[in-house]
Amino acid sequence: MTYQLTKELETGNYIIDKEHTELFDAVNQLLDACAHGKGRTTVNSTLKFLLDYVDKHFAHENQLQKDNNYPNQANHYLFHEEYKRKLRDIAAQIASHEPTITDLSQLNSHIAVLISHIKTEDKKLGAFLHTK
Repeated sequence: MTYQLTKELETGNYIIDKEHTELFDAVNQLLDACAHGKGRTTVNSTLKFLLDYVDKHFAHENQLQKDNNYPNQANHYLFHEEYKRKLRDIAAQIASHEPTITDLSQLNSHIAVLISHIKTEDKKLGAFLHTK
């Protein structure tokens, strides 16, 4: 399975959609590496990207919400903060030992949470921004 920025996931905001495409590319590289038995060697670079990505991307989204008085800003922000905290926990766990299949599965599940967030909450944000 690979992730793509389909119409179902597009927000209509160029910056958000561009950053989501970067996310999908990084995750797809990890999934491809896992499929070829090289997931353990790729996971650390993917985690570094993800940790940097969520800080940058969530900051962009939070600023867009603030600048446009998005009514669901507080809940969206709380999701972002909790997501970053959990991702840092997963990264620390993986860094503490050789990554296991369970670690990779936990990371993949956490990425799926973000994809679901994009499909629902980021779409709502995009629709709101489009009306501005």
